Amino acid sequence: MAGTTYEYKFVKIEHRTGLKAPKPKEDYHEVIDSLSKEGWRLVQVFAPWTAGLWVAAYFELIFERPRE
Repeated sequence: MAGTTYEYKFVKIEHRTGLKAPKPKEDYHEVIDSLSKEGWRLVQVFAPWTAGLWVAAYFELIFERPRE
């Protein structure tokens, strides 16, 4: 019995530098909405910590959709 296989897309959202509170360079709401219209489903947000800053250097949106 064959199961469904998936393909994945990773979208890295960088932060603007030089701000007291880091803000994303892109509107992640628009990224998610746009990709969902192409059949992608958001499955996870990954945000690695940077040493000493207590803030993620960037975050990565992870999407999946069934392979055709």
